[in-house]
Order: sequence, then structure tokens, then C-alpha cells
Amino acid sequence: MSSPLSPAPVRAAHVRLSGVHLSFGGRPVLAGVDLVAGAGDRVAIVGENGRGKTTLLRVLAGDLAADRGEVRRSGSAGVADQQIPLGPADTVGALIDLELAAVRDALARLETATEALSDGRPGAEDDFAAALEEAETLDAWDADRRVEVSLAALNAVDDRDRPLGTLSVGQRHRVRLACLLGAGHPVLLLDEPTNHLDAAGLDHLTERLRAHPGVVVLVSHDRALLADVATTVIDLDPSSDGRPRVYGGGYAAYVEARRAERARWESAHADQIAERQRLADDLSAARNRLRDNWRPPKGTGRHVRATRAPGLVRAVHRRQEELAEHVVAVPPPPARFAMPELPAHGGATLLRAAGVTVAGRLTRPVDLALESGDRLVVTGRNGAGKSTLLAVLAGELEPGTGTVTRSRSARIGRLGQESDLPDRRTAMELYDEQLARTGIPGPGLGELGLLAGYDRHRPVAELSVGARRRLDLALVLARRPHVVLLDEPTNHLSAALVDELTAALETTPAAVVIATHDRQLSRDTESWPRLAL
Repeated sequence: MSSPLSPAPVRAAHVRLSGVHLSFGGRPVLAGVDLVAGAGDRVAIVGENGRGKTTLLRVLAGDLAADRGEVRRSGSAGVADQQIPLGPADTVGALIDLELAAVRDALARLETATEALSDGRPGAEDDFAAALEEAETLDAWDADRRVEVSLAALNAVDDRDRPLGTLSVGQRHRVRLACLLGAGHPVLLLDEPTNHLDAAGLDHLTERLRAHPGVVVLVSHDRALLADVATTVIDLDPSSDGRPRVYGGGYAAYVEARRAERARWESAHADQIAERQRLADDLSAARNRLRDNWRPPKGTGRHVRATRAPGLVRAVHRRQEELAEHVVAVPPPPARFAMPELPAHGGATLLRAAGVTVAGRLTRPVDLALESGDRLVVTGRNGAGKSTLLAVLAGELEPGTGTVTRSRSARIGRLGQESDLPDRRTAMELYDEQLARTGIPGPGLGELGLLAGYDRHRPVAELSVGARRRLDLALVLARRPHVVLLDEPTNHLSAALVDELTAALETTPAAVVIATHDRQLSRDTESWPRLAL
């Protein structure tokens, strides 16, 4: 059975998982996860959307109990998940205090222990030593300064009286991440920490994670971050024995080892198929010899071969039974994204912006024009107005000054950073409804390769963050847009899907505009024109 998490903090950061299994509604999510990580280890959890990456983080955090297996963690944990634990009326200062609660408690215990030591109370020396060790483990005296440094580096709001409800989703997450980077927790558990970060923020995050003296366990779509910081990789994607794999040597070593293992798996499966076919041929030949009980005259070679036929049949059956007991499962092919054919729109300019600004959000006037096949990458630090510009281009936000002209016959699809889908509808219902509204025949949801069959028929509320992101993308494509506007499209998507999407965007006849901080996506689209805000 799962063990409770060990109390925190202790002398050294340590995380241990042994044979961890977890199912939801009878569906296995984690199947035999093993991991040992100590101070200085930075563990990346990878796998396709829906493989249980966030679930594994929640198990490590103590929010979910494993069905079986052992979970141990030494040292307090700072957790950056997808949910902010306070409401819109709470302030930035309240969030900082909440995330620094372990620091505040450690200093309070040290103060109490110091007073007891001064008063000469029995046992005070031991209490003081324990409290001092705890404060030193967290480097508690310097925590507020470290938070201030990270707030500035992440371009986060530092006004402690500011209500969280007045901040964007990205601003709230940056405040929280700054707190966790400054809190000094021996164990950091981070779920998509690069979302909402600009280039300067990504550099700061990378630096802090590489310098973290304890254990870091992170889930991230950012391949550049994984390449820069990961020392160990847990792969939750299918393997030959159905168990997750742990790879040392960093992210590049994982990519190469995973490719080699997949090749061996496919080769073993092909060899088994060939062996089964050989046995089937042998069995068929042996049975043909027994047909009609015919036997040639004794003493002939044909007689000897024929009388051996019953033994051959038995031997073949035994070999077939052995193969059945050690079957190599068919390697499930990875889901492949199939971009639907988006339409070209010849002739007129599809979309034109002239002198567009939005007060407080997009201060520099923007001019641009898009025709079919055009490509554009919008860059700029957080707050420069990238998301605002895409919303204005899509007609979802009115400009404060300037004009936006759209071709009447052009369809525009925008993928925003946040999902806002009805919780009770299923993915299939929403997609089919969007297809019907578009009125143009298109591929079914299953043909896109974005969602597994299990997820296509589940209510949106039950989907993982990554699966909802895939559904958002599917709904944009269902509109068959002439102009595709993608705001941080790599957020919550697996590396394999991002590669496939990037390749598809290179060749689509639609016009494509991307706003991104993703360093790998920026490299992959380096030949595209840039608009710097």
C-alpha cells in the first residue's frame, strides 16, 4: 500500500517511488512507476497528453494516494500546478504569504526555540538545533529577497495590495512561480512552469532550476528547458513490458535511448510474427502428412518422414504455447496529427490592421496585412500585447485606435492561451457541432489524431489540461479557417505533437500567425517574418 509522505523538512531532499500504480474509474493511469532522486537531480516527466504526468506530480505532492506501491519524500515541497489556490478577492501579498508559509513557520519555530533556550527550559537545546536546521535548510532569512528578485526577473506584479482578480492568468502564475523559486523548498514539483513566461523569464527559470540544491521534478512541453536542465527523464509512454522507463544522462540521451528501444521493440515483434508464420507452415505441412491415414511402404524415406508427423504436430503445438506465454505485444503506433486541408483564399487581402492600439494593453501602433499562405511570428516580452493583438485581429476585441479590415468571405480561427469550454459536453459533441456550424465537410475528430477514443466521449470537465488544449485546437481547425491565429500553441502539448503541428503549418495554404515564447518553436520557424512588439 502507499506510504504517507515523510515529514518535512529533513537533512537532505530525497524522492523515492517504488512500483506506484494508480487507476481512475478502472482505467490504469500509472503502471509501476519507479524513481529514486536525490539532491541535485532534476527529473523531467514526459509522455503524450493523458499519460498521467500531472497525476504523478500530484502523487509526489501527497494530493493523491497511489493504489499500491511506495511513495516517499524527504523535505518540504513547493508545488506549481495549474490551479491558483486563492480567490480573486485575495491579494498578491496573500499569495506570497501562502507560498512562503513553510518559511514563516520555520522562522517562528526558531524564535520560539531561541526564547526557550534563553529561559533554560528542559530540552530547549535539542528544539533549538532542530529549528535552526529547518531554517537553514530553507535558507529562510533570505526568502523574501529571493522572491523579490524572481518577481522582477519574471516580470511579475510586486504590488502586494493588488487583488488577484485584477491580474491576468499569466500574471497570477508568474507571481506564484516567483514565490516557489524563492521559498527554498528542498523539493520543487512544477507543472508546465514555462507557460506565460517571456524570454527573460525563461532564462531566469532555467538558471534557478540548474542552481537548485534539492530535487526538481517537472512536467514541461518546453523542449529547450528540458534539454537545459533535466538530468533524468521518466517516460510514461507505452513500452514493451507496459512499465514506465527511467533514463539517465539528460534529455538528449533520453531521446536517443527511446528511439533505440522503440526500434528493438518493433524488431522483436516482427521476429515473433515471422516465427508464428513459420510454425503455422510447419503445422500445416505435418497435418497434410497425416491426411487420410496414408502411409508409404516401410523402409522408404517417405515412410520415416510421415511417421514423424504426429511428433512434429505435438512439437509445433508446444512451441505455439510457449510463444503465447511470452507474447511481445504489438507496439502501439504513436498518435499522428493529421492536419485537415485548410482552404486558400485567392485574390483579396484576408486581413489588414492599420495603426491598431488598445489602451493599457497594446500601446505601440501595429500595421500588418495578411494574404493566403502568409506566415508571421509575433514576439515581445510579457505585457507587450501579443495576445491582445491576436484577439483584435480575430474580431474578439475592439481596437482603441486604428482599424482592422477583414475580407467578408474569410474565416478566422484563433487558439487562445486559456480554454473556456462547457464542462458537461463531450469533446465529440462540441467538435461535431462546430463542423455543422461551419457547413463544410471535414474529417471527424478521431481522424485528426488529437484525442484518444476514450477522451473523445468524455465530458470536458474530465479531460486533462493537455487533452482540453488538443480539443481547443481541433475546434479551431473544424472552422476550416483561411487565417489561423495561434497564441502560445505549444502550451500543454507534447513535443511530438508540436513537431507535427509545426510541420503542418509550414505547408498549409492558410495564413498563419503565431505568438510564442517557446524557444524551440522560435528556432523551427526562424525563416518566418517577425513582428516585434
